[in-house]
Amino acid sequence: MKKALSPACPCGGNDYAGCCGRYIDGRDAAPTADLLMRSRYTAYVLRNEPYLKATWHASTRPVEPVAQDEGMNWLGLEVRRHVPDGDQATVEFVARYKVGGRAHRLHEISRFVREDGKWFYVDGSFPD
Repeated sequence: MKKALSPACPCGGNDYAGCCGRYIDGRDAAPTADLLMRSRYTAYVLRNEPYLKATWHASTRPVEPVAQDEGMNWLGLEVRRHVPDGDQATVEFVARYKVGGRAHRLHEISRFVREDGKWFYVDGSFPD
């Protein structure tokens, strides 16, 4: 009997369970900042507030909810650059989404830090 494959991962991976699912469900910690960023994108798609907050660095974690409203539809992710530097890293990405039938792009350069072997999102800037 064949094992059923999980659905495709929203971040662009073939298999959610083997891609971001293992980080979001807590089986594994993302080993690199770009994989954490992909799993956070997937958590936004799934509106998984607890995972988003748990992977946001305590020094910059907002108190208010961070998962987007129900009217937002995420369409895809492109990771443009991952620059690891010891326990810090930057990840440049473009995420596409629709709100009210209008398409938008979120282009961000995100900063990450690793503490006690776990990566955390710190903040991001938006290039011109």
